[in-house]
Amino acid sequence: MALAAGLVLSGCAARYTPTPLAANFPTTKQAKLQAAYHWGVVSNSIEKRLVAQLKKSPPRPVFINEPADSNAFQRALVTQLTTSLVNDGYVVTRTPAGSLKIDLDIQAVTFAADRPQYRPIGERTALPGGVSMAELSPTPMSDEDAMNAGWDPYDLNNAQFAPGQTPKTEIIVTLSVSDQYRYLARTTSAYYVADSDRELYGVLEQDAELTKLTRTFKVRGDM
Repeated sequence: MALAAGLVLSGCAARYTPTPLAANFPTTKQAKLQAAYHWGVVSNSIEKRLVAQLKKSPPRPVFINEPADSNAFQRALVTQLTTSLVNDGYVVTRTPAGSLKIDLDIQAVTFAADRPQYRPIGERTALPGGVSMAELSPTPMSDEDAMNAGWDPYDLNNAQFAPGQTPKTEIIVTLSVSDQYRYLARTTSAYYVADSDRELYGVLEQDAELTKLTRTFKVRGDM
């Protein structure tokens, strides 16, 4: 039996593979933007990081270069970033001449739909000394099934998790401060966004009905 178990284990773990094995990263958390207030939180966080980097260089006025085709999120971010910089004592100019330039880049990415949300689900059991133990469900459940099982998503221990499945839409926000020769400061962060709010971030849904009516014909030779 020991020999058989060893053979089984050795068969499960190949020593050589043609490509790297797909593995999960350690568990992390990523904020999900669901309100205009959250945009202000993002702006303040980015501004604090930029200010910390700008303090390493001699003080100069800054100019925020807003994209001409900016979406609702970009316009709000530029407005809130300007307010934060002014309140922190920075000179924000209305023209780029003689100023450091702040460029804002928003990259929206769309992953596959129905991405799983691995939240801790289950009932808590009281233990002596005021300690509680969570009895976890072996498989992820929907919000409706979880609430039917007695799990309250608005409980203090669970409110940190956004409801619903993991959004398929994410944005990567990058701010760069530069002069004509070099970058002086740069910060990049990523966030989930609600799939129903994709248009606020410049992600336009494809017209399904129009796609159905559009056909491509290949013509051979002259008619």
